[in-house]
Amino acid sequence: MRSLAVTRVIARTELYPTGGGAPKRARGGAATIGRMGNAGAAAGRPADSRDRDVAGRARSARPRDGLGRPLPYGADGVARQPEGVVRSPLETVAEAQALLDAGKPFHAHEVFEDAWKSGPESERTLWRGLAQLAVGLTHAARGNSVGGARLLRRGAGAIEEWAAGRSDTRPYGMELDRLAGWARELAGRVDRGAGPVDAGVEAPRLGS
Repeated sequence: MRSLAVTRVIARTELYPTGGGAPKRARGGAATIGRMGNAGAAAGRPADSRDRDVAGRARSARPRDGLGRPLPYGADGVARQPEGVVRSPLETVAEAQALLDAGKPFHAHEVFEDAWKSGPESERTLWRGLAQLAVGLTHAARGNSVGGARLLRRGAGAIEEWAAGRSDTRPYGMELDRLAGWARELAGRVDRGAGPVDAGVEAPRLGS
C-alpha cells in the first residue's frame, strides 16, 4: 500500500506535468522553507523554524489571496481549504461550486485534489481533470495566459476521456460535455489575449 506522502507526490506530478505551471500549495518542503527562512526571521520567528498545522505537520502559515498567491506575513489573507478531507462526491461538487462562484478557483482545485486522492481508482481521471480546470482558471485569472489555456484544455481532455464510453453522462449531477466546452472556449479567449479574467465571472456551472 502506498504511503500518504508517496500518494501526494504521484498526485501532484500527474496533475501538474512538467511545463504545467502549477500554483502550489505551500507544504513547508525544503525549497519552501529555504524561501521562507528570511521572511520568518523578518516577522520575528526563528529563521530555522517551520510553520505547522494543527496536526504538527510542516505547512506554510503565510497568508494567501483568493487566487492562492502568497501575501506578506501579517496580511489579511483568505483561509485555505483544510487538507486531506474525505468528502462524498456530491459534497465535493457542492463545495467546489461554492468556491468557484466566490472567485476562488485555487481553493476549488484543492477540494477536487482531495477527491482525487481519496476516491476510487476508477474516478481518478475525472477528479484530476476537474482539478486541472480549476488550476487553469486560476492561471487565467492571474494573467498567465499560456499556463491557463494549456491546463484548461488538458482538463477538458481528461474529463472527456473519462466520460468516453460511459452511459452516465451526468456523474454526480455534473454536465461534463458542457464543462469541457466551457474550458475550450475560455482557453481560446485567453489565447487571444482576454486575460487576466475575472475568476468569479468566468466560473463554470458544474451542473444544471
